[in-house]
Amino acid sequence: MPATPAQPERILVVGNGFLGDTVLGIPFLRNLRRRFPRAVIDILIEPVAAAVLVHCPYKDELIAWPRPPRSQRLLPRAMQTLLGQAAWLRSRGYSRAYLFKRSFSSALLVRLAGIPWRVGHEAEGRGWLLSRAVAVQRGRHQTEAYLDLLRGDAIDVDDGHNENWVSERDRAALDSLLADMPAGRPHVFLAMRSTNPEKHWPTERWVAVIEWLIAVRGCEVFFCGGPADLSMHAEVMRQLDPLIAAHVHDHSAAVPLRQVGGLLARMDLCVGVDSGLPHIAASHGVPVVALFGPTDPRQWHPWKTASEVVCASRAAAHGAHSMLAISAEQVKAAAARLLGPLEKSGRSSFLATEKSCVPF
Repeated sequence: MPATPAQPERILVVGNGFLGDTVLGIPFLRNLRRRFPRAVIDILIEPVAAAVLVHCPYKDELIAWPRPPRSQRLLPRAMQTLLGQAAWLRSRGYSRAYLFKRSFSSALLVRLAGIPWRVGHEAEGRGWLLSRAVAVQRGRHQTEAYLDLLRGDAIDVDDGHNENWVSERDRAALDSLLADMPAGRPHVFLAMRSTNPEKHWPTERWVAVIEWLIAVRGCEVFFCGGPADLSMHAEVMRQLDPLIAAHVHDHSAAVPLRQVGGLLARMDLCVGVDSGLPHIAASHGVPVVALFGPTDPRQWHPWKTASEVVCASRAAAHGAHSMLAISAEQVKAAAARLLGPLEKSGRSSFLATEKSCVPF
């Protein structure tokens, strides 16, 4: 390990392009800053994910690391791009690098950049590229896995508590947007889509949950997504009775990604598939009902907030851990528990289509 220099260290954190993974790294960034209060801490990250760290006080600079087009990912063009990125990073004089990404290429990048101390997970046979390779523990929560990078580097960590931030400017913009919302009705955000189609839940079951939330529980329901989500939102609205649809608010066009956290922070509940937006909601302390199919809830369940995890059991009729094995009634029951009185410390239960989640 390099000796502590007289001048502030320059530290590089290599992130990735997924919103949820990035938000779950906030406790790592806090503990890194606590250990190196005077250091320059920059984050190399794909542009989409960078939006959720704009207001993070533990970083100095977000450095855009765009994912190359598929046509440019093969040798030798990919290697040429990697060498150019490494040369640029070398010019910035980083002394340490911590890798959230587990790819071989990310470890090769920081090695080629001449960063003397490199810490990451042992994966894809890249251990020889790292100064310290930390073992990956199956079933370990992603936040703890990030904190393991610090533990493996002999750095003490705190309790890993959640946090997130909303700027005054974004707060004012959302005040204006939500000014006409009916008073006294719970606000529930639905995250119905993922970049992985295997995580999607049938539209008609979302419709059933929305009808229950509005007609039975007296809620206002909110959507906010990207271009790929709009067709799903439109189909849900088409299937709703107009009287129900009047209480559904799609802010996809009005709220950019950097402001979504501010919108989620105003919710009383978030219900969604395993994707980035429920993790952002959890980071603001919002209770979450998370629906799990092909991914491991031990690794990706909502972190440090009141939560209910509804997971698909291994059902031969639908395929391994199919989302079709989750019923609308299960999701309603989980939401009802969180819409009632909540324990201040937060709680998490695992609800499955049989007795328990089948281990991954």
